[in-house]
Amino acid sequence: MKIAISVPDPIFEAAEQLAKQRNVPRSRIISEALEAYLEIQGPAAVTARLNEVYATEDAELPPDIAQAQVDSLNHEAW
Repeated sequence: MKIAISVPDPIFEAAEQLAKQRNVPRSRIISEALEAYLEIQGPAAVTARLNEVYATEDAELPPDIAQAQVDSLNHEAW
């Protein structure tokens, strides 16, 4: 898909230089950079949303469930 974007001159020039060094189209450099950014931001976005939910919802387990979790742990000395 073709898109039009505006980027600061130094970023454009760095992308252009990297594309020439790697002998690939500039669009590939930009696509790879965007893909890497999205991979990094994905987990952070999920965490942020979970934090929003648990800021307003009670996340405490009922006492019997909490005790069942404790009982299921291996009680070996670490």
